[in-house]
Amino acid sequence: VQLQASGGGSVQPGGSLRLSCTASGRTFSGYTTAWFRQGPGKEREFVGGVRWRGSVHYADDVKGRFTISRDNAEKTVYLQMNSLTPADTAVYYCAARPGYPVLSALRTIEYDYWGQGTLVTVSS
Repeated sequence: VQLQASGGGSVQPGGSLRLSCTASGRTFSGYTTAWFRQGPGKEREFVGGVRWRGSVHYADDVKGRFTISRDNAEKTVYLQMNSLTPADTAVYYCAARPGYPVLSALRTIEYDYWGQGTLVTVSS
C-alpha cells in the first residue's frame, strides 16, 4: 500500500482546510488509517484515526474542530480541519495498517504504511 497525502496549504486563523490521503496498491480493504502531525520543533503527535467501517477517535485538542471520514471505494481518507489556529501548523502525515484495533489504541499502535506528509501553515 502506498499513501499520498495532499491538500495542505496556508490559511488564516479561523480558516479551514481539507486534507486527503489516497491509497494505491493491492488493496485498502480492512485498513485502519490515522493522521499524525509534526509541528516545528515538536515531536510527531496523533491527530485522529478511523477504522475501516468508519469508527473514529480523535486527540483531545482537535475534537470538535477536526473530522475524519473515509471513502473506501475511492481508497481515500479525509481530514476536515476547521477553526484552525497557529498551533495547528505542522506537517500532516497519514498512516495505515491492516486490522481493526480498539479505538483507544489508534494513537499508540504501529502503522505499517506512511504518506509523505503535507504542510499546513496557519498564520495571519
